[in-house]
Amino acid sequence: MTADSLSAPAAAPVRGRSLWDDALRRLLRNRAAVTAAVTLLMLAAVCLIGPLLSPHAIDQVYWDRLSLDAAAPSWDHWFGNDANGRDLMVRVFYGGQISLMVGLTATFVALIIGVTWGATAGFMGGQVDNIMMRIVDVMYSLPFMFFVILLMVFFGRNIFLIFVAIGAVEWLDMARIVRGQTLSLKRREFIEAARAAGVGTATIIRRHILPNTLGPVVVYTTLAVPKVILLESFISFLGLGVQEPLTSWGVLISEGAKEMETAPWMLIWPAIFLAISLFCLNFVGDGVRDALDPRDR
Repeated sequence: MTADSLSAPAAAPVRGRSLWDDALRRLLRNRAAVTAAVTLLMLAAVCLIGPLLSPHAIDQVYWDRLSLDAAAPSWDHWFGNDANGRDLMVRVFYGGQISLMVGLTATFVALIIGVTWGATAGFMGGQVDNIMMRIVDVMYSLPFMFFVILLMVFFGRNIFLIFVAIGAVEWLDMARIVRGQTLSLKRREFIEAARAAGVGTATIIRRHILPNTLGPVVVYTTLAVPKVILLESFISFLGLGVQEPLTSWGVLISEGAKEMETAPWMLIWPAIFLAISLFCLNFVGDGVRDALDPRDR
């Protein structure tokens, strides 16, 4: 061995790419998904910052613009005014905050409950699995609107009840997805090795089962957010959702539909914002699904 070979620096170890690194690279190459994600972030920023920069308050009534003939868009009120003389642009921004908050929060609640329930049922199996999944079947049989009306009767109209109502329904699909993934994983060799090493059930679920189900869970989560936003809009459209002085895109669309012929701007603006957000969320969901799909590699 020569002196030159001893003085030569050792070759740097080659770092492999993990599943998530590869998925991120594939997602960033998806122009539609990246554009949709940037557009969605810009829309959320506008909804958050817009009311702070606007000189109009959400409940401020302009008495000279109570007539729909005088409430059309102008330089002072870019989106026009609603039937009560309030600035529509500020209300659309506030409505975006409520709709996006309901979509993200209810989906997060459904994610936590559904993943925990499905992973526990699938891994425990036997009688525990039967009982837990029969509970899911019973909840599937309950009409969603009946459940919402029941909550309103007993607890009154409250925005937090929307989170409870939507979250209590959306976690059912998540639980079934995670249970199916868990059933296919619990007989794998690395699970048997963990059992042989004396690892507890809770630790196996937390450290081995859940990380291997994240792919389908992430995809379902990105596709569930627009579904939840539409569900909240449907509830608000029926008059069972957000109440004054708060508003949401569903409430604004419901109000605009009543004045569609005489004041189309009341329907057009909230519908545009809702449609853009739903399109962006679906594009992002499709991009995440393609990035995590091993068959496309």
